[in-house]
Amino acid sequence: MSGVVGRRADLPPTFAPLLIDWQRRAGRSGLPWQGIRDPYRVWLSEVMLQQTQVSTVLGYYARFLERFPDVRALAAAQTDEVMALWSGLGYYSRARNLHRCAQAVVATHGGEFPSTAARLETLPGIGASTAAAIASFCFGERVSIVDGNVRRVLTRLLAFEGDLAQTKPQRALWEIAQALLPNNPSADDMTAYTQGLMDLGATLCTRSRPSCGQCPMQGICRGYQAGEPQRFPVKTRTLKRRHESWWLLLVKRADGRERFWLQRRPASGIWAGLYCPPVFESEQAAHAGLPSAWVNRLIALDAVSHSLTHRELRLHPLLLELTSEPLSGELPEGQWVEAERLGQHGLPAPVKLLLHAAWASDLFVRT
Repeated sequence: MSGVVGRRADLPPTFAPLLIDWQRRAGRSGLPWQGIRDPYRVWLSEVMLQQTQVSTVLGYYARFLERFPDVRALAAAQTDEVMALWSGLGYYSRARNLHRCAQAVVATHGGEFPSTAARLETLPGIGASTAAAIASFCFGERVSIVDGNVRRVLTRLLAFEGDLAQTKPQRALWEIAQALLPNNPSADDMTAYTQGLMDLGATLCTRSRPSCGQCPMQGICRGYQAGEPQRFPVKTRTLKRRHESWWLLLVKRADGRERFWLQRRPASGIWAGLYCPPVFESEQAAHAGLPSAWVNRLIALDAVSHSLTHRELRLHPLLLELTSEPLSGELPEGQWVEAERLGQHGLPAPVKLLLHAAWASDLFVRT
């Protein structure tokens, strides 16, 4: 399909009825955020599910709600506590925006989420698709989500040739998504439709090896009929990944109560605002600021690889045990954190694993 398809006549009129029927018969059900109209819980699930699998989110979602049962509780929390509960879930800007958004809902809207997608989009960290999901699920608004899964479903359905690396085709696909919405839907219809879009992309119309034989859309899917559904979506711009190596100075005190020396990462960049051992660009740089006697006691552990959206990190832990309080200036800026209290601090996933391994291990020789 070339050009912009925006007229209802160009689109399959049976898409919405087929999707709603399929979702009610075969779609996912029983997830803790399904079948509810509480915008706080729907919003929390939508943010957590961005770039993250359902199986991973389930535990985090339950722990978050146990500690922060409503938006006022989240808004009143300390940032460190929010980041600690998010630790390991990745994409940490989501947690910072979650906290900011909760505070905005309380301060600006009296603790009540706006009921339209347009107004929801004015809140920190809520984009168009998340706003549409909340408005559709909780308030029955006739508006479509267009996340990555939905783009894949719709571009295959229509054999949409527009390059989604460019703004104009992205806008055209958004208009198509709105044109495909069911006519005069009930709130329950909008819930089934929106959930159906999510379910179809997550379970059948997958990125690789789509299950076209089980798809309710195979009779109207132009990508399937052309024999090349996996050619869509078209996106010419490829992700350029950078490879970096970091050396982590992991300092441990073991003088009766084990502690680690950590510093808060800068407010922007990788792991922004989280706690981490001091980071250096080379082993020599890590050695440079330390007393020579300490350098000779460093233990280099096996490097750990960690993938981020745009980068591949190679982490090189350098472990050091101290049995007495260091003098001022002997360590980079930071603070001692008791090993038993690591869970109260926001830690990047690989750092959390390294610290707990160091805490539990016999890597250090006691003198």
